[in-house]
Amino acid sequence: MNQKQIMRRYLRELLVSMSIYIVILIASISILERIELPKIWQVVITLLPAIPVAFVIIVIMRLLVDSDELQQRIQLYATALSAALTGFITFSYAFLENVGFPKFSTFLIFPMLVAFWGISLGYFARKYQ
Repeated sequence: MNQKQIMRRYLRELLVSMSIYIVILIASISILERIELPKIWQVVITLLPAIPVAFVIIVIMRLLVDSDELQQRIQLYATALSAALTGFITFSYAFLENVGFPKFSTFLIFPMLVAFWGISLGYFARKYQ
């Protein structure tokens, strides 16, 4: 399979997974807002959107495995830089919390990681063109 076919398959699988995620997320929020449920069911329904996210991870890993060595290297560098920047920022902010800064929501870590990955990916892709 050539790189163009791999990317087409990746985008299709990613779109399906993310569409399912959005539907489940909206449904779970609606259910939790409208129906009083026992705590165990609240937990189950709250965690349902994580299932399609697991499929997104599988899709991303398939893309990496099927990519050529240069693309794998670019992804490795982008991921490493993203993890390092996210770690540095969250670690540094933890010290600021000691002097009264508001608590940092862990909900923001993944979007930060993805944003840095996207920026890093653009940088390394240009560097290796």
